[in-house]
Amino acid sequence: MGRTQVASNWITKAVPVVNAKTKVSEVRKMVEKRSDSFEIIDYVYVLDDDGTLIGWVSIKELMGEKKSRVEIRRLIKEKCITVHPHTHQEKVAYIALSRGLRSVPVVDKDNRFLGVVPYDAILKIFNHEVHEDFLKFGGIFHRVGKEFTTIYSPALVMIKARLPWLLLGTIGGMVAAYVVEGFESLIKNFVALAAFVPLLVYMSDAVGTQSETIIIRSMAIDPNFSPRQYFIREIKIAFAFGLFCGTLVGAMAGLGWGNPVLGIIVGVSLFISMFASVCIATLLPFGLKKLNIDPAMSAGPFATILSDITTVFIYFTVATFFIKKFGVLG
Repeated sequence: MGRTQVASNWITKAVPVVNAKTKVSEVRKMVEKRSDSFEIIDYVYVLDDDGTLIGWVSIKELMGEKKSRVEIRRLIKEKCITVHPHTHQEKVAYIALSRGLRSVPVVDKDNRFLGVVPYDAILKIFNHEVHEDFLKFGGIFHRVGKEFTTIYSPALVMIKARLPWLLLGTIGGMVAAYVVEGFESLIKNFVALAAFVPLLVYMSDAVGTQSETIIIRSMAIDPNFSPRQYFIREIKIAFAFGLFCGTLVGAMAGLGWGNPVLGIIVGVSLFISMFASVCIATLLPFGLKKLNIDPAMSAGPFATILSDITTVFIYFTVATFFIKKFGVLG
């Protein structure tokens, strides 16, 4: 996800910086006197004698402080949140937006203040990352490059970027067609089964896409991300979603078509296929990462194809089982 872009690319040093022992009244005068030289004036950054960042004080707090003779360090209330020069830009934007910060301070390995990533840069980063991730997730990126991040890219560039994934989707669709063909006699005898294929495929893809989007985002942002903990959580969520949607859709199918066997087939199939789709969407990004393939680039198209084939196979296998067990539909 654009790994070459890091925090140091966006740093500005044109911000209010003061020593921790400076009096509040002196800080106010400095800010007023040098306001035109600052690129942003959201926070005053407080350093100790060796340039180590201690924390920051918002301009609002500074101007509202009644005790003008106290040292500026006395106004520091929150724990100092920082990033390093090589922190990926996506994580910088996430920290700022999730913490409600107007800017994010950048420090070196010894916690010495280097500057800040300002809010306008954070918004640019966020816009770039969202745009890039959506294109990758849809299988439009093969390589990260500026030519793929604009709507003004030449037609030939976009054709080369998108065509391979469309071909992959075509192959997956052909495999799904062969799976359906294997159950041709079942469909001819029980036409009602065909009516629910789009619903099952959509629901499975939707829940898989949700899981996949969250896991790829987590892998990119949190270096301490726990795959095992995430997978266990998603299994619980998949079970709950599958049970709820399977019961609801199964009941509607049974009542709407006046056939409880059809309702059971649809409900059980939806439960299993949603569960399987979440497993695919959760495990696939980890597998791709092990192979040194960017999950954001490839997981979406692969997961969709696998989910569709799996859903169709599950549906007609379940249908065959229950029809043999309970008899004909209708």
